[in-house]
Amino acid sequence: MKMIFMMLSLLLLTNAQAAELYRSIDKDGKVHYSDTPLIDSEDVERLKLGNEPVPDENLPYETRRAMQNFPVTLYTFPTCGSACQMARDLLNKRGIPFTEKSLVKQEDIDAFRKASGDSQMPAAAIGKTWLIGFLAEQWNNELDFAGYPKKNLSYRPAPAPRPETTPDATSTEAPEAAPDQSEQ
Repeated sequence: MKMIFMMLSLLLLTNAQAAELYRSIDKDGKVHYSDTPLIDSEDVERLKLGNEPVPDENLPYETRRAMQNFPVTLYTFPTCGSACQMARDLLNKRGIPFTEKSLVKQEDIDAFRKASGDSQMPAAAIGKTWLIGFLAEQWNNELDFAGYPKKNLSYRPAPAPRPETTPDATSTEAPEAAPDQSEQ
């Protein structure tokens, strides 16, 4: 008897959470949230709760957790050459989700120098840790420490194409490229 009562209770609780929610905007521009749309409202949107896919749900748990705590940003510039390509290849090979920022404008370059304390490329920010220049062993160690998997677990879709950049006339000084220092 207790088991039947427990099952019915759980069934009722799950149905209670399946209620609809509406976002309505009245004629004065005030936003209302309720289980029924407002009458005579100018804008009504039915919100879908609980059905949204989790961002990056196709990534393994350890990658999502590392990404949340230690996001990776790769800093490059258009004429960076093989060092930037090797850094990009390392991140893609390991299946690391990353954001790539191509420094074209002088203000972006200045902001990078201020944040990183250096001007060599490529550079990566893993959380609050800066990696200047490309040294595969150093980058792998930092990614391991951040909790990223050592190999691509094939959850990540194919890498996105490199960002398209157009040279800016105000950019007069490009950051210096670090010498290629691949695994030795």
